[in-house]
Amino acid sequence: MIIVMKDKAKEKEIKQVVDRVEELGYTPHPSRGAKKMLIGIIGDLNREELIDSLGAYPGIDKLVPIMEPYKLVGRSFKDNTSIIDLGDGVTIGGKEILVMAGPCAVESEEQIIKTAAAVKKSGAKVLRGGAFKPRTSPYSFQGMQEEGLKLLKTASDETGLKVITEVVDPRDVELVGNYTDVFQIGARNMQNFYLLKEVGKSNKAVLLKRGMSATYKEFLMAAEYIMSEGNYNVILCERGIRTFETYTRNTLDLVGIPVLKKLSHLPVVIDPSHGTGQWELVTPAARGAVAMGADGLIVEVHPEPTKALSDGQQSLKFSKFTAMIDDLSQIANAVGREI
Repeated sequence: MIIVMKDKAKEKEIKQVVDRVEELGYTPHPSRGAKKMLIGIIGDLNREELIDSLGAYPGIDKLVPIMEPYKLVGRSFKDNTSIIDLGDGVTIGGKEILVMAGPCAVESEEQIIKTAAAVKKSGAKVLRGGAFKPRTSPYSFQGMQEEGLKLLKTASDETGLKVITEVVDPRDVELVGNYTDVFQIGARNMQNFYLLKEVGKSNKAVLLKRGMSATYKEFLMAAEYIMSEGNYNVILCERGIRTFETYTRNTLDLVGIPVLKKLSHLPVVIDPSHGTGQWELVTPAARGAVAMGADGLIVEVHPEPTKALSDGQQSLKFSKFTAMIDDLSQIANAVGREI
């Protein structure tokens, strides 16, 4: 249920309502919309009790039931697009399209620092790099783990870039949180509900990737798990889904951008690297993403893709990445955005 406060509701009146909701045993989730203050109530609700208990409060305009199963993620809870602050002036969800770039996996200090400097020069504001690498085969390179996290932090300190890296185990959330600005939840962990709840207890931003066969509803319900724990800094990421087509690594669902933006207030990022699996398709896919309204891109970039320990075939060389950003800037300007 959503409590819609009056336009001129005072802070004291809002606090009275929040306190009363808590007294009734529910969890209030305040959100300031474009025009009104909204208070979401989550839980096993007794509608009659709420109406009886809150109906007399002067600051309340109305009580509105939420029909969607995702209560906090949906547009009913917040009517304007969320702008998530990653710190130091870096945001996502506004006019600027945020670019995150770097190698699939951290391999060495030289590799990650060299890549960080190159992607920053081209316009990226967030460095991506995997320290923990869940792979299809148990015999594949699994990442440098904490040593990789330390190298990401070193690269961040030297360049000023924010860091995004994947966390795969609820027990590692605190460890990874010491080194990163954005938690990444990979496609294989989209419905790892214990992990979602754990990052939900943090105040760090979370980039949630869509599962390989997940519907929009399942995707948004996974985001709901994070937000229900109190962390509203959630970013949705489309990285391609599994279909009957095998020519590309995945089928990149670009129409998901306007669909997710219609259903949810959360920013939407596109991963054209995993979405295509081929470096020559990354730029065309990114062009389409920007044109269709994506709030950000996360792209794999490597100094020597042919020597990469993972995903070299979908990684861009520095020169290709620079050319792509120059290309995307023109499209962004045409649709009223900027990179």
